[in-house]
Amino acid sequence: MNKKPKPIDFSAPSHEVAQRLIGAIVTFDGVGGRIVEMEAYDCEDPASHSFSGPTPRNQAMFGPPAHAYVYRSYGIHWCLNLVCREAGHGAGVLIRAIEPLAGIDAMRARRGLEPIRLLCSGPGRVAQALGITHKNNGMSLLEAPFHIEPPEEDFPIVHGPRIGISKAMDVPWRFGLAGSKFVSKPFPKI
Repeated sequence: MNKKPKPIDFSAPSHEVAQRLIGAIVTFDGVGGRIVEMEAYDCEDPASHSFSGPTPRNQAMFGPPAHAYVYRSYGIHWCLNLVCREAGHGAGVLIRAIEPLAGIDAMRARRGLEPIRLLCSGPGRVAQALGITHKNNGMSLLEAPFHIEPPEEDFPIVHGPRIGISKAMDVPWRFGLAGSKFVSKPFPKI
């Protein structure tokens, strides 16, 4: 008897959603793979874009759950976040890395490189490989061109501090698939 995967509850706290998404399959217009690394952010977290309240840039993060919040990092890379909690709260999870499974030729063309391990090992790489830009900001994650399949099993998860932030650096809200060679950076040994 096959156990049906439990759907992702995007209205839950972001650190719970991030862990639940490890092992999920995410695609955008048929291109994507298995989520192997996530980071969680919340409006009470000084490292979050939502910490100072709504602005034109972060408005999507305060929208309803299960929507995309796309922003540019360092003025260079688009990054894809998935909005969590109830509308108005301001929480989300950043996809830091995926294991490419579908549309690999499209990913290689968009990224201009061959090694499969490097196609989606970092949040900017994920968005570029999937073809995500600011025009996808605010889109529902529950409708095409997005597709998210919950994990069919409980994957072993590692956690540690988030990467590339200057505030709340000790908060262990970076989660990864244990042993994955597709994460953006190794997790600290516990």
